[in-house]
Amino acid sequence: MFWIRVLAIAQVALLARRHLQLLESDERKRLAGLVAKSKGRPRKNLSANEREEMLRLVKKAEPGRFGRGAFSHVRGFPGKK
Repeated sequence: MFWIRVLAIAQVALLARRHLQLLESDERKRLAGLVAKSKGRPRKNLSANEREEMLRLVKKAEPGRFGRGAFSHVRGFPGKK
């Protein structure tokens, strides 16, 4: 069971890397900066323009395809009972 979890996490991490590589290096840095600046509260800590920029960058990383891919790696994975 432990190794199944390790494998699932590794697969999702590699998938995340592939999606982040859809962004240019400067875009990844900018996204990381915006996430850090937001401190988990983008409405409070980011301007409207910064929120729009963050959304644009996230959309470029194809979150829907990432979510479907991640789900396909962990579906059927037995959780704790």
